Amino acid sequence: MGAGHAGLAAGYFLRERHIAHVLLERGQVANSWRRERWESLRLLTPNWQSRLPGYTYDGADPDGYMSTGEVVDFIDGYAAFTGAPVRTGVNVTSVRRVDDGYHVTTNDGEIRCRAVVIASGACNLPAVPALSAAVPAGVEQLTTFDYKGPERIADGGVLVVGASATGVQLAQELRRSGRPVTLAVGEHVRMPRTYRDKDVLWWMDASGVWDQRHDELDDLERARRLPSPQLVGTPERRTLDLNALSDDGVELVGRLASLRDGTALFSGGLRNVLALADLKARRLLDTFDAWAGSVSSERLEPTRVPAKARWQLNLRGGEIRTIVWATGYRPDYSWLDVPVLDEKGRLRHDGGVVSDSPGLYVLGLPVLRRRRSTFISGISDDARFVVEHLRSSL
Repeated sequence: MGAGHAGLAAGYFLRERHIAHVLLERGQVANSWRRERWESLRLLTPNWQSRLPGYTYDGADPDGYMSTGEVVDFIDGYAAFTGAPVRTGVNVTSVRRVDDGYHVTTNDGEIRCRAVVIASGACNLPAVPALSAAVPAGVEQLTTFDYKGPERIADGGVLVVGASATGVQLAQELRRSGRPVTLAVGEHVRMPRTYRDKDVLWWMDASGVWDQRHDELDDLERARRLPSPQLVGTPERRTLDLNALSDDGVELVGRLASLRDGTALFSGGLRNVLALADLKARRLLDTFDAWAGSVSSERLEPTRVPAKARWQLNLRGGEIRTIVWATGYRPDYSWLDVPVLDEKGRLRHDGGVVSDSPGLYVLGLPVLRRRRSTFISGISDDARFVVEHLRSSL
């Protein structure tokens, strides 16, 4: 289920092992990249890290970062390369267990199968906090699915909620369009774009940080909930962090804690949040130095704490015309009629093997089997393991 990079990688290994299969896709190949991304978005990973089973980037700009259109072309090319048996425009409405496997109901008929691989991704729905219901009617609310570019939203001030990769990119884009921007900052992961003349993700790859297995992590659930690192893919490979945003004139406030009578209330713990992100960034660079066997003096400047960070903002006064919820995503399992979800609606699985339902698998989730699972280049090992387990069970 799903014909993005994860589903196509599964199809590659299924075909290699001569297992009859079909890929069901609700839209087109790489549908999320076609329909659910903003126009200026680029991959966080350099092009040379764009690799899928049997297939790698072979363009003229290995150190660049693909645009959304280029990602679509890359995944389209992979679908053609693998000869994947994709059925597009097929929306799955139900998957339920039967004695010898699964019964799949779609808008295009019924399917009986021995096994199901859920490769529909982790970003099907925006994760918007419940307090959004208390936003005054005169303030437009957008999720990152709705946002396409600054020219498509109302003039005036913008409150961006969330300071992961998405939040910092949108805050900078909106500020550079001339709008006043306030960024509500919660937990975040800070990284330089480059370190010791190499992309920081080269260091993640080469030093083995990305190879940490899910069963080696002290707190797997926390690792899976970590926000995406504050990175942006630009030709000049610039670092985009909260200092850069402050230099651009973005106002930093604490985490959005509540909304009362039209007033947004922010946490007073901004200083501690910034200090913790700085500490973790230093530890990561120390890890790289230890792997390299030499110590560099190259370090990030500490995040500058605003002298007087506001702790409240009146949303009825006209200062804020738009709120952009950059608060993450969640998968959609509304069609899954198998009791394999926990109390929070998350799929119970062990490294891609779904608990309590033989023959049910999942791919494309953060830290599925390794830290690198979150990125395109991480799908090969995950898909190989899942398909081998599936083959053995058959």
